Amino acid sequence: MSYGEAVPAARISGVGASTAPSAGPPQAVVTQYTQHGVRVVAAHGSCDAQSIARLEEALTTAAWTQPKVVLDASGITFADSSLLNLLILTHRAAALRVAGPRPHLQRLLRITGLDAVLYVRATIEEAAAC
Repeated sequence: MSYGEAVPAARISGVGASTAPSAGPPQAVVTQYTQHGVRVVAAHGSCDAQSIARLEEALTTAAWTQPKVVLDASGITFADSSLLNLLILTHRAAALRVAGPRPHLQRLLRITGLDAVLYVRATIEEAAAC
């Protein structure tokens, strides 16, 4: 594959990927449900360039199908600029709320100024209500 060549969808979202166990890095565990009439996407584990694919797929789908999306960030144990970029892109597509980020993610949001752009709340209930 050369520079600038399109990446097949299967490489981006895992569509068509083998069901055999992957030798790659562990993906963030993602669950989705509806609460208070709002789509909630909950992430658990590390959210970096190597592990964010499932969360990216879930947030992208939710943002295209729901007017408001809440990311339950209480289970995120590590985050880097990959997560920040995903939050910005999701925020552009839907009314994104971030619920329950741990102190390290709160700090990351604060030092990048994203806490002033995104609605960050302590609980899912508060995030769904705003």
